Amino acid sequence: MRGCQRSARLLLATILATAVWFGSGAAAAAGTVAEPPPGGAGLGVSSVEPATGNVVGVAHPVIVRFTAPVADRAAAENAVQIITAAPVDGHISWVSDRELQWAPDGFWPGGTDVTVLVGGSRTHFQVGDSFIAVANRSTHQFTVSLNGEVVRTMPTSMGKPGYETPVGTFPVLEKFRHLVMDSSTYGVPIDAPEGYRIDTEYAVRLTWGGIFVHAAPWSVDSQGYANVSHGCINLSTENAGWYYENVKLGDPVIIEG
Repeated sequence: MRGCQRSARLLLATILATAVWFGSGAAAAAGTVAEPPPGGAGLGVSSVEPATGNVVGVAHPVIVRFTAPVADRAAAENAVQIITAAPVDGHISWVSDRELQWAPDGFWPGGTDVTVLVGGSRTHFQVGDSFIAVANRSTHQFTVSLNGEVVRTMPTSMGKPGYETPVGTFPVLEKFRHLVMDSSTYGVPIDAPEGYRIDTEYAVRLTWGGIFVHAAPWSVDSQGYANVSHGCINLSTENAGWYYENVKLGDPVIIEG
């Protein structure tokens, strides 16, 4: 993913409302929203996420999908207006020629109300409590903090040699109460030595490449001691169920060690 280096500073003061576009610096009058910058009105927008009314995690990006390939990316970036009640720094990246993402540098402050305006579309969502998991590949621990306070530490098993769990920060993308995992989806036949097709519970997706946090009762004896998975973060059924019930889309999982 190629990321633009331009940083967007977003501000809507409580009384004197100021709206700042990516790179434009245009301001609105108190209590009003400025007209879109030139070129913005002609953009076809198919969707904006998070949707109105959603409560998301502190790492959830703003996602804008366009109806056609965008030739002038600078104009598209300038047409996106994100309004918050306090300054938030962030950065833009393009997933494809039809999809732009804006993500905060670090995390959104918990409890932030966010309004997004682009191409005639409007969405308003809220960032929920800070709910952050840290998965350590060396200590084999999965530690969850709520608003900065550790609330649960769980033994885990992650990717074995050759299938190492990637390091980085990953916002939760999807949740499935039940999910069939099939190695053939990434090129390994199910009848191969490392192949599998298994029913899983409490599956929380971290990457589109197939990394999940999920219940793995078959690896409980290794959880807390050794990495034996094909890349996913294995938890006991009880611990995976607790995490599944409490995690929101956009809550970050930090994988380290």
